[in-house]
Amino acid sequence: MSTDAAFDPDVTVSGLIDFIDASPSPFHAVEQGRRLLIEAGFVLVDEADPWPVAPGGYLIARGGSLLGWVVPANGAPHTPFRVVGAHTDSPNLRIKPRPDLVKAGWQMLAVEPYGGLLNNSWLDRDLGLSGRVAVRSGDAASGVQARLFHDRDPLLRVAQLAVHLDRGVNERGLVLNPQQHLVPLWGLGDRPSSFVAYLGEQVGAEPADILGWDVMTHDTQGAARIGRRRELIAAPRMDNLTSSYAALLALSHVTRAAGGPGAEATAAAAYRPMVVLFDHEEVGSRSERGAASPLLAAAIERTVLAAGGTREDYWRALAGTVVASADMAHATHPNYAELHEPGHHIALNGGPVLKVQTELKYATDGVGAATVRLACEQAGVPLQVFATRSDMPCGSTIGPITAGQVGVTTVDLGAPLLSMHSVRELGGAADPGMYAATLAAFLAPAQSGE
Repeated sequence: MSTDAAFDPDVTVSGLIDFIDASPSPFHAVEQGRRLLIEAGFVLVDEADPWPVAPGGYLIARGGSLLGWVVPANGAPHTPFRVVGAHTDSPNLRIKPRPDLVKAGWQMLAVEPYGGLLNNSWLDRDLGLSGRVAVRSGDAASGVQARLFHDRDPLLRVAQLAVHLDRGVNERGLVLNPQQHLVPLWGLGDRPSSFVAYLGEQVGAEPADILGWDVMTHDTQGAARIGRRRELIAAPRMDNLTSSYAALLALSHVTRAAGGPGAEATAAAAYRPMVVLFDHEEVGSRSERGAASPLLAAAIERTVLAAGGTREDYWRALAGTVVASADMAHATHPNYAELHEPGHHIALNGGPVLKVQTELKYATDGVGAATVRLACEQAGVPLQVFATRSDMPCGSTIGPITAGQVGVTTVDLGAPLLSMHSVRELGGAADPGMYAATLAAFLAPAQSGE
């Protein structure tokens, strides 16, 4: 039986739209993911507590990263894992530590670009603010409490220069200096408007009690289905919240299909399903919660040890573990078709995309590719294959980092997308459902003879 029936395209894309709109920052994406998994029966675990032993579904949250896994009722300590890895962060403009500016009678906020954003796409957009604020708190053991906020109001605007003052811009092309030309306006006046006072209003704290923040801008226009037949979805942060949502949906589905987290079963579990959503992929993954951190390897090891396994069982489990690095893929752009590899055109609503690159910007090898092909067959969805032109470089993902850090077979796949790293990206409305179905089949592959 094909698993794609469980991922109705309209229901899935509607859920994705809600997930994106509620997740303007990685911290909010983790909060949404936490709620989704808890609704599916998962239990939140504190990393400082002993690792859970009893069968069930569990999750940990570390800032902008989340990891969920299932302890089966019938697994051996050395049972390998099937892991889907994605990331919660997207390129945007982030607020500097001393942001208050006044220039030519305008109140402005100093920002710094985060990740490889398309600078021009942030011009003349109504921008809101969101993120995490560190507040002095006598109730917290550390004396600091982290509070999230999401201001949906249009607050900021990076205004473009009128064509009358730059007559050759259309012929020469727009060149933007991030320090000079991406500074957003947020009011009029000759005195700075206190950003710290604004944060205090958002999180219910006195300005003197605000000790730090991780605050970023977001486009206030919500995600939406568009096109003549509404077969497309236009949204911010599809790279990579589409993958994050599909992974969470897949993990919830495979555990519910088995009767719920930790349900009794008659046969030994072939794999332990796990999903990890990393932060900081767009800036190299080098943080305590990025793909270059010990987060994934430590979670796998602690799960093995909690099941009564040894260090030897940990290495045995890794030997059979496969990781799917789920990140978005470039669809073929009709206005720039010559920039794509001619034998590997990628279509929106054409199914998941296997990503291959011989210099290992993507981690896919033949064995990893086979696992994705089998998952697509099991899910009953088509598979596309992406390769870059031989005379052009390509981007990378958490795939090669994970393969090198954990030492397991890793494969890169994604859903097709246009306008990647724009403030507003474009995908196919049918793709999220096929993507989630494939990831579910990857997490719980059919046994031989089924």
